[in-house]
Amino acid sequence: MGPAESPGARLRAAIRAERPLQLVGVINAYSAILAEKTGFKALYLSGAGVANASYGIPDIGETTLEDVLIDAHRIARVTRLPLLVDADTGWDNPRQTVREMIRAGVAGVHFEDQVAAKRCGHLANKQLVSTGEMVARIKAAKAGRTDPGFVIMARTDAAAGEGLARAIDRARAYAAAGADMIFAEALTSLGQYRQFTSTISAPVLANITEFGKTPLFTVRELRHAGVRLVLYPLSAFRAMNASALKVYQAIRTRGTQRKVIRLMQTRVDLYKLLGYHAAAPPPSRSRKKTA
Repeated sequence: MGPAESPGARLRAAIRAERPLQLVGVINAYSAILAEKTGFKALYLSGAGVANASYGIPDIGETTLEDVLIDAHRIARVTRLPLLVDADTGWDNPRQTVREMIRAGVAGVHFEDQVAAKRCGHLANKQLVSTGEMVARIKAAKAGRTDPGFVIMARTDAAAGEGLARAIDRARAYAAAGADMIFAEALTSLGQYRQFTSTISAPVLANITEFGKTPLFTVRELRHAGVRLVLYPLSAFRAMNASALKVYQAIRTRGTQRKVIRLMQTRVDLYKLLGYHAAAPPPSRSRKKTA
């Protein structure tokens, strides 16, 4: 696979082709197939998604690089869509993190400027490292890049605690250190995005997550604000959870799933999406022995 065909190169091409590029969150390989069939051009693996879905724990920095790589590899192997992965704070070794992600078939990662005991970007009481320490993370990540197309994105959580001006100052320093793109977390208005995009030359990502600090702006609104990537990290996961809970409750309380069949994907649709009949071996035919 040449540099032009690498996952990182495909992510960069997708950003040029779609403005803004919609990155939809997937929590496993089958979710990735669903997203690809729907027409999305790029995928995202959330650190919270790995913690919540794969390990049943809060997103408080307890999952490891190895934990995330398991899910990343499973997703990357079933689709050619480029996958951006949440790499938290780099697990104390951004260089190794980048190398391992490239080996797993990932297109890019983002590192954040929180302390190692990080918190969800839309919660209070986040603690940030200094600009200098985050710059060191970015430079270490660049040193681990074996694919020149691999995307290194820097996320700043500074807007909520230090103010917008300080967040922009940090983002400019991160871009100058070599970050290819900027993840501006927890902004609250289109005006704030405009200030970011008019100041930062690198592509800026907007995280449009539900039930957080950022309103659910449309693609059109964000395009006019200069945003180049729009992220929906856990939308489908939240819908899956709500539907699954209704099914469990119905089976437990009613003793039957009849009332919730409408919430379920049919067997026919599942098999069709997976190409089940094409992949399954033909049934064996037993032959009668002749005397």
